[in-house]
Amino acid sequence: MFTINEKITVEIRKVARDLLKKGEVSAFLGYTKGTVPMVMKPFVARRQEDAERLSWNSFCVLNLANYLPLVLKSLEPPRRPNEPPPEGPLPKVGVLVTGCWSRNMVVQIKENQIERERVKIIGISSRGMVDRKKVQALVDNNEITEVIEEDHKLIVKGHGFTREINRWDVVRDNCKSCVHPDPVIYDEVIGDLSGGRQVPKRFGDIQEIEDMDIEERWQWFQEEILSCIRCYACRNACPLCYCPTCFVDDSRPQWVGKSIDKTDTALFHILRAFHCAGRCTDCGACESACPMGIRMRLFTKKLYKDCMELYGFEPGLKIDEPLPLTTFKLEDPQDYILQQGQKGEEK
Repeated sequence: MFTINEKITVEIRKVARDLLKKGEVSAFLGYTKGTVPMVMKPFVARRQEDAERLSWNSFCVLNLANYLPLVLKSLEPPRRPNEPPPEGPLPKVGVLVTGCWSRNMVVQIKENQIERERVKIIGISSRGMVDRKKVQALVDNNEITEVIEEDHKLIVKGHGFTREINRWDVVRDNCKSCVHPDPVIYDEVIGDLSGGRQVPKRFGDIQEIEDMDIEERWQWFQEEILSCIRCYACRNACPLCYCPTCFVDDSRPQWVGKSIDKTDTALFHILRAFHCAGRCTDCGACESACPMGIRMRLFTKKLYKDCMELYGFEPGLKIDEPLPLTTFKLEDPQDYILQQGQKGEEK
């Protein structure tokens, strides 16, 4: 009896194999199993036989949109920076997407990072991915040697213990608050689409922070980033961080220092969050990659909430919808605009 994820794995391999065989794509971007339990690695299948290494389970947490531009670039013939792309159609890439990953690709299309015509998108409705840090905490951080995933539970094994865990209890926080589990763009679909999800108090965690006074919020923020080691795993895992030179690496001018001084660290997280405003789909790749367990997703989720309340906008839902911070409408909130009277009073 196959589990849900085993059925999806069989179908993924079949689709990838057929696309590569027919020459419809030159590469297929998906996942393969890592070398330790609860880790899945992004994997590029370039031959039909490579498709058999593709796999799917609840630990596919790294956003494949982050790797797509580089895979597409790798298939292009080499050229100088100022040379135009070659004439004629370029090779295509097949890629797996869930709801938030597909929305990231919509943002990438809008920002001219990828071309829709070069991507064969295979959609899968997300059931929520598992947070391995939550699993680890439930077994007192003992070494886990094997995890067997069934449809609704995990069987976790280690030296001297076996434990059954309800899958939903260890699903990532961003997945539990997700209302768009279905892909918004796709060419084929594996399995059934769920049609959306109702989530009460979708921004409840943000509201708790907003209810604090200014001093309490600043104290919370400083404590949250206190353990940051400036490894930039969050930036490197983010599918939106594709500036040619990151602001933390710029030296003319130098926007922020690279030390772990609390001021430098705070500036890094604040600037990075605002850079993602109106673009972040709350995929959670940053938190999954963080070795220190910092909940930096709450920073970008706050700005996600603000964009919804100020502009009625959620990123990546529509290809033809402009990004909120690149347009101006007469009905946009203008409370931040102050006019000075003759005596300096605000009007």
